[in-house]
Amino acid sequence: MAGRPKTGGRKRGVTNKRTAALERVQAETAVKIADALGAQAFAGDAHALLMGVYKDQTQPIELRVQAAKAAIGYEKPRLTAVDSKVEGTLYLETLVRMSYETGRAAP
Repeated sequence: MAGRPKTGGRKRGVTNKRTAALERVQAETAVKIADALGAQAFAGDAHALLMGVYKDQTQPIELRVQAAKAAIGYEKPRLTAVDSKVEGTLYLETLVRMSYETGRAAP
């Protein structure tokens, strides 16, 4: 089978019928909700809503903190753990000698 071109089936990148139907229903529902709300509909996305909540100083601090917790993953990258490995042994006497030689404190 290796080396033969793929025949039949969906083309790569085309969604299946179920996914396409779900996306269509979601879009139609979003339009219905926006029409029902009229001018009161929020034009931003979920992140914009969370930012609006945690920056609004008239909101209770508990609500603002919850919104900030939910939004921070999209604003700042998470810190990753760094594995450090030290080769050899470094003694206190060596650090002191190095600091005298360079004229500054040891790192």
